[in-house]
Amino acid sequence: MGPGSASYRFTLRRIRDTSLMMTAASLKPEKSTLRTEALSRREAMPAQERAAAVEAVAQRPFAVPVATGTIVSGYSPMKSEFNPVPLMRRLADLGAAMALPVTPKRGNPLVMRAWAFGDELASGVWGIREPKPEAPEVFPDVMLVPLAAFDRAGHRIGYGAGYYDRTIARIRAMKPVTTIGLAFSLQEIGRVPATPFDQPLDLVLTEKETIDFR
Repeated sequence: MGPGSASYRFTLRRIRDTSLMMTAASLKPEKSTLRTEALSRREAMPAQERAAAVEAVAQRPFAVPVATGTIVSGYSPMKSEFNPVPLMRRLADLGAAMALPVTPKRGNPLVMRAWAFGDELASGVWGIREPKPEAPEVFPDVMLVPLAAFDRAGHRIGYGAGYYDRTIARIRAMKPVTTIGLAFSLQEIGRVPATPFDQPLDLVLTEKETIDFR
């Protein structure tokens, strides 16, 4: 089995993938604790303050140019999550073509499907509202990304399933895409324990500022 053989490359790939999984597993308890703490702070935030923060981000000049036809993926918010809908409405008014994620089986990337305000939605995994199966799959130019916590290096902690990391990696391999986390400022932490699997964000928008990591 020489260095240039397919078997050699396959072996290296398996070693690398095993190493990544071991690294991710070793950081899982720390990430879980940080996630729980950040979500507790978010849950404790009064609803009026959350609504004011959402409106502040929606009214601020958007961080990147959005031309007519720019594909922007949003998400259907859950519980105390930062609500992207006001910002999505503003971007749609600017001419953006909107999309929403469909959650597949665990271990797969999200499927982004075209959607417009007024379209009927289906109920997906965990009751999340998502486009119907007949909506065409699209590949966003801009992704609005939910999160549990983030740091000043552009790393995020999600909800533990890795859906967004897989999705961002897939789209980045296909085309340029700008990833923008939406969060309340109290979700910022000192350091996210990141692995090579974790996809860094390009920006994070909070009610206080636009944080650009590019």
